[in-house]
Amino acid sequence: MRTEATGPVQIDRYAEKVLACWRGKAVGGTLGQSFEGLDGPVLADYYVPVPTGMVPNDDLDVQVVYAKVLCDMARPRVDRHVIAAAWDRHLQFPWNEYAVAKRNLAEGIQPPHTGSFDNWFSCGEGAVIRTELWACLAPGEPQRAAAYAYEDACFDHAGDGIWAAVFMAALQSLAFVESGVDKLLDRASELLPISSRIRHVVHDTRVWVAEGRPWNDVRELIVEKYGNGDFTDTRINTGFVVLGWLASEGDFEKAILITNGCGADTDSSTASVGALMAIIDPTGIPARWLEPIGDDLVLNKQVVGIEAPASILEFTDQVVALRDQLHDVWPDVEDTPFDAADHAIPVTLGWASPYGLPWGVRDASGLSPERSPVPEMPAGAERRMLPGTWMRWKRDDFEDLILVIEYTLDLDHDVDGRFMFNCTEHLRVWLDGEYLFGSQPSLLFPSQHRPPAAQGVDVRLAQGWHTVRATIPKPPAGRDHAEWIVALAEQPVLEWVPNAFRPAGRA
Repeated sequence: MRTEATGPVQIDRYAEKVLACWRGKAVGGTLGQSFEGLDGPVLADYYVPVPTGMVPNDDLDVQVVYAKVLCDMARPRVDRHVIAAAWDRHLQFPWNEYAVAKRNLAEGIQPPHTGSFDNWFSCGEGAVIRTELWACLAPGEPQRAAAYAYEDACFDHAGDGIWAAVFMAALQSLAFVESGVDKLLDRASELLPISSRIRHVVHDTRVWVAEGRPWNDVRELIVEKYGNGDFTDTRINTGFVVLGWLASEGDFEKAILITNGCGADTDSSTASVGALMAIIDPTGIPARWLEPIGDDLVLNKQVVGIEAPASILEFTDQVVALRDQLHDVWPDVEDTPFDAADHAIPVTLGWASPYGLPWGVRDASGLSPERSPVPEMPAGAERRMLPGTWMRWKRDDFEDLILVIEYTLDLDHDVDGRFMFNCTEHLRVWLDGEYLFGSQPSLLFPSQHRPPAAQGVDVRLAQGWHTVRATIPKPPAGRDHAEWIVALAEQPVLEWVPNAFRPAGRA
């Protein structure tokens, strides 16, 4: 709900808190990067290795870009279209939801649909880790900070991926004017739908900590109830942020070590708790954590086309000045029309059986052995439209034991890139009739720039048409669907090639 315009909220030590926020975020992000993706508990009580300067982190990089874009506007505003333009022009991160949203944008899709369409990572950590800017620009105004976070998050997220950002932005905004833990959590949680799993994990974490359970035990409970195998999922990581904060009893070092100790998306979650606690107590960061990283602002090379501040202090000055320009400026946008059917992908598919085939023609999976010739399309194969590059096929809808599926690649230029076919089941893949790769049942983590083992390969493809044929067996009893994602990414950045699987679908 939007509030009536008033004067700017008076914030004691505002600039000092903004500076501490960025330093706390840099400390937490630097600590967590060495452990990202590992399962907890992580046993570390300091940086590994000890840095000799700030380690670049996309969590902060994106916010530096946003701030610069806003500063360069004659009349700054925060909305999804400003956010989308910043990603299109200045950010070349090929990672997870970032890359999917950029692909969708390149295919003519506008936010919020860039975040919700064909996006396996829609509940990833990518938006909740860039909320500090919105809190700093609307300190003490949780609703406006949350509105900014919503506009940002809908570019590359949906559902709880958005609500996590709304929650964290509101929490950090309130931290400028309030230090009571229960009041902060209550007020930030009120902005979330009752059905949101972010609201649920925050509530449960609070209860488990209040019961006096050790943080390791609470971590296990969070993973058991909210984990799904994706270490970037924002539900478990939001729980880990709240856990580190509550279990620390206000001690910055203890908080970042507990959240980092939980594992999962440690560079993100540990950076978030570090920033939050630094806003609450800007003098609470021990010098031993600040000294190794210094104050120089170091960005990833994928940030392009902007002149960034040279230091965290200079960045702080930029944000402090920007706050005044955005006073009482709220997002004012409407959703654009979108029909997912316009972006469906044509395939040819048929059904086959391994019955009657001897060993050597098939293996124990029922599929062809590795490096076998490409199989024929079964009799009765038909053209179908799939909703996107991400597909879930129910076990009960398998018409026989093996699905044979063929995609067409339509390239408007030569591509030096990487092809991924990430699948939960046994898999064999052929490209233009030549064997490409095979794999056993895999972790589903469709990061096209860094596919799971044996589910991606570097390719050189000439302009024109190419075919990808794959065989996928019916999932075993106990798994109710087969799931897969196909992708083609291009060097050197390894972002998705737009419309690659959609013949004649180029904008």
